[in-house]
Amino acid sequence: MTTGIRDTYLEAAEQAVELLALAEVAEAWEDESVLPAMSVGALAGHLARSVLQVEWFLDGRVTGAETVSAVHYYARLTGTDQHGSALNTGVRARSAETAAEGPAVVAEQARAAWQRLTRRLAQEPPGRRVAVLHRPGEEMALDGYLTTRCVELAVHLEDLARSAGVSRPVPVAALAVAVDVLVAAARERHGDQAVLHALARRERDDGQALRVL
Repeated sequence: MTTGIRDTYLEAAEQAVELLALAEVAEAWEDESVLPAMSVGALAGHLARSVLQVEWFLDGRVTGAETVSAVHYYARLTGTDQHGSALNTGVRARSAETAAEGPAVVAEQARAAWQRLTRRLAQEPPGRRVAVLHRPGEEMALDGYLTTRCVELAVHLEDLARSAGVSRPVPVAALAVAVDVLVAAARERHGDQAVLHALARRERDDGQALRVL
């Protein structure tokens, strides 16, 4: 079994579960979050889905479809900076659907899923694949998918904590995974010269090469 990324994921997911259960999150549920056009509840639903979806994907049917890496998963996203893009519209719709259950239910569902995953991930073989349910015809290695969930958790733990007015540290290991994956995705999307400009010559960074999400 590959333990590293699974342990990193579970640590970050535990932080998400604890954040979702805070009274401050429930009290701000209907308020606007730090993300445009998303309530705190919708943002909480989006964060919770990085726990809930892992179970859903594990239970999905694998057919041997195209395998997508964690880096390519992000590198080929389009419309991330466009409010009305299909990507962002879909994210908001799925997040709102989850949030509709209310703060107590969302928090409990996430905690229960995390508890089951702490046992289940220890049993899954290194070569385990999962179907990407919202992208029919695509599959990922389980550890690759968990890598993408570390990115999402690292990003949105901070978003939700800020939205609810609380302080919640993002686990260092998940932060490192997120930075590595997103920089690699930026390199694939824009090329090394553009990424170098973004890192060292910002006045030449015409395309915001480091902006992936």
